Amino acid sequence: MNQSEVLLIGGRAGVGKSTVAWEVSALLRAAEVAHAVLEGDLMGQVHPAPPGDPHRAAITERNLTAVWSNFAELGYRRLIYTNTVCVLPESAAMFEHAMGSRVRMVRVLLTASDTTTYHRLLGREIGSELDREVANSVRKARLLDERSPSDTIRVATDGRKVTDIAREVADATEW
Repeated sequence: MNQSEVLLIGGRAGVGKSTVAWEVSALLRAAEVAHAVLEGDLMGQVHPAPPGDPHRAAITERNLTAVWSNFAELGYRRLIYTNTVCVLPESAAMFEHAMGSRVRMVRVLLTASDTTTYHRLLGREIGSELDREVANSVRKARLLDERSPSDTIRVATDGRKVTDIAREVADATEW
């Protein structure tokens, strides 16, 4: 396989993106499917934002390009990438620049109710960020619901086992 492929797992804070990505990775490892996993939020985690890059999009793309180049040099062609808004149309160009213009993208939007995500965030955010994370999560849920492309696969996570969610997501890749 020469074409690069990326599984984009997006969704509001507290929906389970990282957990599902790692479980998809476990399924792929068990099936001996070569792949890489990246937590997209970490690709642009700098403060302050670079000059001229207030949303950290340029530094994220540069880092993704550099890391993917290393993976590709070693023969990897499949990437699992998590980030809240990675499924939105404007993110496509970043993956095309980083992974090549023929990259196949599978977009998965994980969804969950406000109550579910609140309880998950309550367990995760033990520092000073809980209120900000909850507010951002609600705002991003609306944005993602309104702007995700029609080919985005929506997967509900409320009340489900991560293994079942991951199987559904992994099946969408056809890897």
